[in-house]
Amino acid sequence: MTTQAPASRPERVALFVTCLVDLFRPSVGFAAIRLLESAGLSVEVPQAQTCCGQPAYNSGDKADAAAIARAVIATFEDYDAVVIPSGSCGGMLAHHYPELLCDDADWADRAKTFAAKCHELTSFLADVAGMEGVEASHHGTATYHDSCAGLRELGVKEQPRRLLASVDGLEIAEMAESEACCGFGGLFCVKYPDISDAIVGHKADDIAATGAKLLLAGDLGCLMNMSGKLKRLGLDIEVRHVAEVLAGMTDEPGIGDGEDG
Repeated sequence: MTTQAPASRPERVALFVTCLVDLFRPSVGFAAIRLLESAGLSVEVPQAQTCCGQPAYNSGDKADAAAIARAVIATFEDYDAVVIPSGSCGGMLAHHYPELLCDDADWADRAKTFAAKCHELTSFLADVAGMEGVEASHHGTATYHDSCAGLRELGVKEQPRRLLASVDGLEIAEMAESEACCGFGGLFCVKYPDISDAIVGHKADDIAATGAKLLLAGDLGCLMNMSGKLKRLGLDIEVRHVAEVLAGMTDEPGIGDGEDG
């Protein structure tokens, strides 16, 4: 592990696990902890944490979304940094909480202060913790999908690629349209399944065209959606969260392996 100590290093770091990681892919959470600890940080996982509130927020239920936001802020605001292995949930905490609570005199300033502490995992490792490389190895060729929220709300683009460049034996084959949406969009894929399926179909073609046998991304929702489509198309491409490869935790099957998709 290569780490360059930043000028100001957070002392108390909390991991916001996310619902999808907790329920479907706990290994991503353990990989995130391994990466943070390898950067010399002490990590805590508050037991009181819940959903970030994004499903309610995207459905227009701002009252419940605001109630969830207050609970999350109260749970995490005493930490120096909050790290999230998801651009989507990270965007909710860092960008939408201040908007959601802007008219609440008791919470507006707390939401802004909290938002400034929130970081997507690879962005935190590269930009805050000063990590320049990892000691993992994974032989083969991978392609990387830029999730919409991570890219457009949080500016996550080069950070995961810089870290992946240090993985021994790994080569990256870029998609022609790595920044194109995968069609998941949280509730979008439920409300508009036909449109979502068409979008992820284009994405699957783009993935396959790279010739890579491994698909990586930083959002589990995107990964689950793309994994399902790849399997329905009969494409033998392993799917993993970027944290699993960076942490060298690739012993268990990839996302969706052994499932019907």
